[in-house]
Amino acid sequence: MNASLAGMFALGTGFLLVLFLCALAVERGVIGTRITRHPLVYTLALGVYASAWAVYGSLELASTSGYSYLAYYLGVAGAFLLAPVLLVPIQRMTRTYQLASLSDLFAFRFRSRWVGTLITLISLLAVLPLLALQVQTMGDAIFLMTGAASPSLLALAFCAMIALFAMLFGARQGRVDGHHDSLLAVIALSSLVKLVAMLGLGAFALFVVFNGPADLQTWLDGPGQAFQTGVVQPDPAHWRTLLLLFFAAALLMPHIFHITFTETHSRLTLLQASWALPLFLLLMALPVPLILWAGQRLGADDVLPSAYLAFGLSESLWVQSLAFIAGLAATSATMVLIALALSGMILNHVLLVAHPPEAQLDLYRWLLWLRRALVGAVVLGGWLFYRIVGVHHDLTTLALAAFVGMAQCLPGLLALLYWPGANRKGMISGLVVGLVVWLLGLWGPLLTGLPPLVVIPPGLEAVAGEPEWYVVTLVSLAGNALVFIVVSLATHTSEGERAAAEACSVDAVIRPKRLPLEAANGEEFKTHLARALGDEAAKREVERALNDLGLAALDGRPYALRRLRDRLQANLSGLMGPSVAQDIVDRYLPYREGSAGATEDIHYVESRLEAYRSRLTGMARELDGLRRYHRRTLTRLPVGLCAFGEDGELLMWNDTLAALSGIDGASVIGARRDSLPAPWGELLGRIFTASHSHLYKQPVTLEGGVRYLSLHKAELAGDNSEPGGMVILVEDHSEMKWLEDELVHAARLASIGQLAAGVAHEIGNPITGISSLAQNLRYDTENPEILETAEQIQQLTDRVSRIVSSLVGFAHGGRHLSGQSFAPVSLAEVTDEAIHLIHLARSGDDVIFENRCPQIPHLQGDAQRLLQVMVNLLGNARDASLPGGRVVIEASAEASGLRVTVTDEGHGIDERVRDHLFEPFTTTKPPGKGTGLGLPLVYSIVAEHHGQIDIESPPPERERGTRISLWLPLNPQEGETPR
Repeated sequence: MNASLAGMFALGTGFLLVLFLCALAVERGVIGTRITRHPLVYTLALGVYASAWAVYGSLELASTSGYSYLAYYLGVAGAFLLAPVLLVPIQRMTRTYQLASLSDLFAFRFRSRWVGTLITLISLLAVLPLLALQVQTMGDAIFLMTGAASPSLLALAFCAMIALFAMLFGARQGRVDGHHDSLLAVIALSSLVKLVAMLGLGAFALFVVFNGPADLQTWLDGPGQAFQTGVVQPDPAHWRTLLLLFFAAALLMPHIFHITFTETHSRLTLLQASWALPLFLLLMALPVPLILWAGQRLGADDVLPSAYLAFGLSESLWVQSLAFIAGLAATSATMVLIALALSGMILNHVLLVAHPPEAQLDLYRWLLWLRRALVGAVVLGGWLFYRIVGVHHDLTTLALAAFVGMAQCLPGLLALLYWPGANRKGMISGLVVGLVVWLLGLWGPLLTGLPPLVVIPPGLEAVAGEPEWYVVTLVSLAGNALVFIVVSLATHTSEGERAAAEACSVDAVIRPKRLPLEAANGEEFKTHLARALGDEAAKREVERALNDLGLAALDGRPYALRRLRDRLQANLSGLMGPSVAQDIVDRYLPYREGSAGATEDIHYVESRLEAYRSRLTGMARELDGLRRYHRRTLTRLPVGLCAFGEDGELLMWNDTLAALSGIDGASVIGARRDSLPAPWGELLGRIFTASHSHLYKQPVTLEGGVRYLSLHKAELAGDNSEPGGMVILVEDHSEMKWLEDELVHAARLASIGQLAAGVAHEIGNPITGISSLAQNLRYDTENPEILETAEQIQQLTDRVSRIVSSLVGFAHGGRHLSGQSFAPVSLAEVTDEAIHLIHLARSGDDVIFENRCPQIPHLQGDAQRLLQVMVNLLGNARDASLPGGRVVIEASAEASGLRVTVTDEGHGIDERVRDHLFEPFTTTKPPGKGTGLGLPLVYSIVAEHHGQIDIESPPPERERGTRISLWLPLNPQEGETPR
């Protein structure tokens, strides 16, 4: 007893101050996430399992039961070695559904708020002895070092500082669904300190108290034999039971559950800890027998309890301080995590169940202060339990009472993972039986000091006379499991429990129903939730869920709304527990009543399979590979494909259809057919309502123009085991339609060509005779008037001959000038001549022609035939224009050609004849005013020049008028281009 009370207070306060500064450094970013989120830090944080009992209680157990103390370390090591099949499935559920505690997990699986409340009360009763153990070790250590008459007050001061730390760094955001990097770093630092302290004490025992391993072996073979004879080695049955208890503690203790599943960052981190944590615990266990033997050699066990032999290793203050710091590091970390975990459980499953939040003005602040108050209450409760009960019992008794109590949840946890047929009635019945046996056998005697009351059922008579903790453990767990199984088999399992069982099973693939919601979009979600959470909290939670899912607030797809509802429920579960979250969501975001088509959400199932496909093995992996192959086949099918459920909800929209429509499949999956963007809702509605299964070449206006689509449908009949729906194929037959139109056009031209060839043949002979007679007149007379008339006749017959030649060329498919070479032509001059001819024909019409064509470059073509093109086009533009109208002719270089446009301000072209303008005898003029051969001839001449022609009516920038656009090749020897 070398230390003063003030010195002890300074030592403990200094250590807690170091923890505070470490947390502050993480919060301020001085220590980056690269360190705080390292797997080693997480493994050290898991070392919180080694509480004060690992530092002091293990010595006590080792002194009486020998190597049975190792069960404390081997039990949790076994649990973590089974991480892939035990811990990882629980982690998946806690991360997916924001389950922050054991109560959350049980309430989610068994769909009952009372289940969560019951688990919370059991956890509270079981953890109180463990909390008292932590406080008792502090008080006893203070007494041993200072001899203070009332060490409990100093212990209370340390408890207050620990509670303050937990409030500041564990509950500072008022929610438990996020990671607390500062808290994790502090717990890891505490574990590192206690490990170093224990190894230091072990090294002091081995190399100072003993002079090395040889001296230790000599002592064990000599004087140490007397101490070993008093140790009762554990019975194998007791050993196995201890392993079971500590195995269960690794899964069920609130603080271990919190650090294992809530604070972990990834599945890989947990798997790495599955081998690293057993190594840490091995290092913690190694010094225990060394410290025990050293204390026995020094005779410390005659003046000190076995639990505190480390304080008797030396009178040196630094050795005793090392023993105290080891205990304080273990105690502080354990109490912080227990306070945080229990406060969240009590808040979510007791207070909020009794008094749900109803539109709190500041929900987050309200929950924050409630939780902080509960943190203080839990720590104070542990101190009170120590003062009232703990001082009358040794550390082992307190620890075993806590571990046996929490073990009552083990049957329920295993059934939660591996038995879908378990229900809440069976779980509660079994838990109550086990709880009663535990309370009467272990917990009650702690309070009253009365002998344990244990009734040994038939079949377990062999355990009579065994230690109380062993009998209570066997009877309580046997009765718990038996009643659980019998009642679950004898009672009905609800639909909600079956759905939750599928979600909690190891190979979980949730199959939710496609049900429509009352709310139409995310904005309405905010309005509905505001009645429960308040405006600010509702807005924040909905926006958070939308951001997590990458959805827009106005997205009204039923599938998107269902995902948003599920995410909101998961987030609210992390905030206030799954029971309250489910009640709020069911009440304020209900499904639409009386809605049909409640079939399984196949798209959601597939998305979950994609997320977990790397974890599938065996036949499941092979089947998933087959599913993915078929899905990829449909997605990459070179024909548009979409699939609808029985309720008209879109389930598939493949890549080809996405490219054709310009609509990304992810943006419309889950939408109703009638809400699809135009024109797809109306188009697909046609095939839905059609009496036959095919629609051919439906004209549809898309972004690239008019397309001709053929649709084919196949109805899928549904039954109880398989959902129904409809599959629709969409084929783009636009090119086929255009080809057919070209063929029809070619056929018409061929018929006109045959007619033109016959007419040309019949007219050619008389014209040749007339031309010969006109030429003969030159030799028969000298009369100037007759000669002038003969010259005019000759010119007219030449003109008729050219027309006949054009008809012959037309009849031969446009090869008008076979073998004739083109020459450079100035389009500006051709246009001027065409305007002159138009004015000669109808000089009285007040139509203004503007020739904006440049003099260069020159076209490569036939000037006479290009003049015919311009005369036809300008004549049509003049006929379509009103008096005073304007016709503009423009040209500009484009690639290796010249783009020529003729734009008028007329009434435009009727849509019914626009696509047939280049067919013979198609005209928009009244009878007797046009033959319909002008534009076909223009088309033929342009084709002869290897050009192109297009019509826009009206032009994009105008509300009326027509623009005819020509592209004609330039003279290849023309080097100059217009600027």
